Amino acid sequence: MIRFNQFTLARGVKPLFDATSFALNPGEKAGLVGANGAGKSTLFSVLRGELHADGGDVFLPPSWRIAHVAQETPAVEKTALEYALDGDEALREIEASIAQAEAAHDGEALANAHAAFADADGYTAPARAEALLLGLGFTLAQTRERVASFSGGWRMRLNLAQALMCRSDLLLLDEPTNHLDLDAIVWLEDWLGRYAGTLVVISHDREFLDSVCNVTLHLENRQVKRYGGNYSQFEILRAQQLALQQNAYEKQQKAIAHLQSFIDRFKAKATKARQAQSRVKALEKMERIAPAHAASPFTFEFRTPDAAPNPMLVMEDVRCGYRSNDGVEIPILEGVTLSVQNGQRIGLLGANGQGKSTLVKTLAGTLDPLAGTMREGRGLVIGYFAQHQLETLRPDDSPLAHLSRIAPDTREQELRDFLGGFNFSGDMASSPIGPFSGGEKARLALALIIWQKPNLLLLDEPTNHLDLETRHALTMALAQFEGTLILVSHDRHLLRASTDQFMLVAKHRLQPFDGDLDDYRDWLLQHAAETRAAAKAASQAASAATGDDARDGEAQAAGNRKDQRRQEAEVRQKLSQLKRPLQTRIAKLEKEMDALNAEKAALDAFVADTASYEPAMKAKLTDALKRQAEVATRLETLEAEWLDAQEELEQIG
Repeated sequence: MIRFNQFTLARGVKPLFDATSFALNPGEKAGLVGANGAGKSTLFSVLRGELHADGGDVFLPPSWRIAHVAQETPAVEKTALEYALDGDEALREIEASIAQAEAAHDGEALANAHAAFADADGYTAPARAEALLLGLGFTLAQTRERVASFSGGWRMRLNLAQALMCRSDLLLLDEPTNHLDLDAIVWLEDWLGRYAGTLVVISHDREFLDSVCNVTLHLENRQVKRYGGNYSQFEILRAQQLALQQNAYEKQQKAIAHLQSFIDRFKAKATKARQAQSRVKALEKMERIAPAHAASPFTFEFRTPDAAPNPMLVMEDVRCGYRSNDGVEIPILEGVTLSVQNGQRIGLLGANGQGKSTLVKTLAGTLDPLAGTMREGRGLVIGYFAQHQLETLRPDDSPLAHLSRIAPDTREQELRDFLGGFNFSGDMASSPIGPFSGGEKARLALALIIWQKPNLLLLDEPTNHLDLETRHALTMALAQFEGTLILVSHDRHLLRASTDQFMLVAKHRLQPFDGDLDDYRDWLLQHAAETRAAAKAASQAASAATGDDARDGEAQAAGNRKDQRRQEAEVRQKLSQLKRPLQTRIAKLEKEMDALNAEKAALDAFVADTASYEPAMKAKLTDALKRQAEVATRLETLEAEWLDAQEELEQIG
């Protein structure tokens, strides 16, 4: 059990927690929610032992192994698979023990280490790590590539795989869906549903919280309050509690007013002075109920478009893709034929790398089509929020300067009034945006788009930096938007609320998807299972073909490092398959030897005891001596077999 008792902590001069108490039971899965700056990441640091309480107690079982996602990924030369395997620290320690015992030629230590390796499921570890990486969106070939070759977002997926690989009792996940596409999020939800340990997760994805969590911890007013249930259930319970608190507060205020009225009327009358004084004491002793307070929700709305062309945009047999610096075409999507009608609300589905962003860039006109024709409706105004939109903002400019650049003829006060609707008021409107949070910059990017009164919105992952409150505001605004919407997002709540049809980008094609997000989830899980089965079959086929073909392949790939690494991996897998029966046999021999040694010790003690030579013990002593000889003979045989097996194992190695 995790238990916080009267926990108090401040960071600098800012108090974050004040005598708060809560507990989590083993196996519970908790969502940690609260406003930005409330102390969620600080609480994670306390759970990891990096920060300590200023007051009160924090208890975690000392034997618990804690896993969390590292924020940095070293640019190491090891493969993605090896990096993920590093997450199982216990297994790596056993492997180090095996290497140490082999170097020291210590047979007993080596036998113990191999037994521990088998107990730790060491033989299945590479397959488990590979399944994690495939689930998180890596291809089988990518699992053999160097960590240093991956970009930042993919390295964060590697860190997540490493955390999931750890055989942990407590798993801490801070915004785990930020670098994942919808496919990987669905897989992660399924994996966490089977996770046996205790989970604490920080996330702004409400559908992810609803799917994964059965407890919600809410941080507010320097307190942590525990609610049973997922995020949606927490919202209902909290609203009910706020209503009850407000009702109790109003009743108490009426009682206070009644008492005060009596005191004011009769405190000067001698006949009523004692009664008035008793009411004064009652007022002093009364425990005051605070009025219910909920932060004012942030809202905004889209401006009404000036025109509504129909169709908005037409694509005929368009090939979407890129051109390299030397003019070579790199096609991503082929044969795209699409007529975007006024009022359509389309959600684009598909794994990362399939071409969703490429399609949206082509629609937005920031990427020229490689082939085919595109026609725009008259009066078309596109509002485009790119996946990396924040990088287009100028850190030294203020929100006011950004808006003035696209509306140079508009009065400053009108611009300030508009920015105030997005919580950029006063000095904030004229301050450089460099120090702003990711969520504040995303709000500004949305404000700049909305000012232009678009009639076609192209939104590519608009919620990446938004908190739950702003995501809700965007969802409500899109629901009332009068134009046309094409949305790419891994936020399923936003997709459900904002779109009414889906299209799938897969296998270099764009096609309608006949179903809702629940159907898509089922399709993804089935597709993932088929992919894993195909990868496993391909791996086994490659291992069976190792030999002459592998040696020929090595000769042909002398200058190709990537092929060489793949072949080395296949050889290692082949060796592992050859070793496995021997290791299993050794473990079985060791188990029987341990049992016989224990029996031998008991027999030796019995035979050595003088009481065993009493006349009454003669028959039992005879049996013991006979069994003692049998055990000794069997032990000699087993030890010889164990030595032979160890020798054969070393020859393979």
